Amino acid sequence: MQSIETLTLQDDEIARLVIDAEDVACVHPAHSAEHALLVLIKSGYSAIPVVASSGIVAGIISKTLILDRILGLQRIEFESLSQFTVEEVMNTDVPRIGDDQTFIRALQLSIDNPFLCVEDSDGQFSGLLARRGILAFLHNLIRQSSRPS
Repeated sequence: MQSIETLTLQDDEIARLVIDAEDVACVHPAHSAEHALLVLIKSGYSAIPVVASSGIVAGIISKTLILDRILGLQRIEFESLSQFTVEEVMNTDVPRIGDDQTFIRALQLSIDNPFLCVEDSDGQFSGLLARRGILAFLHNLIRQSSRPS
């Protein structure tokens, strides 16, 4: 059993924690905000990656970013949802991690981010590392290490 102090996330451990890109809800920068909001609502997530046709993560889109854009002085202007694209409202400050990074680095980044976009050595989006997965991994490690031998 590896102690928490010496724990590093090896390649095979990354694979266990990363949600594969094919299984991640995401949108394209050219999609309408209306489409993005529908994907967010249907998926149940508050934020998702924006992935360009090239496979590069271009940004993050969230319900909050979209709703902030359609809030008028007197009412919510739902009709404007189809009038702007994801690219116009997305956050380009993306929490990223390479698929070769250590567990400690992933843990550090997850403190301020609910998920990290995982990229391969070519910068292509390969999946998502959720804070939930990191915490579940730590929880299991602590439970196993605290059991009597």
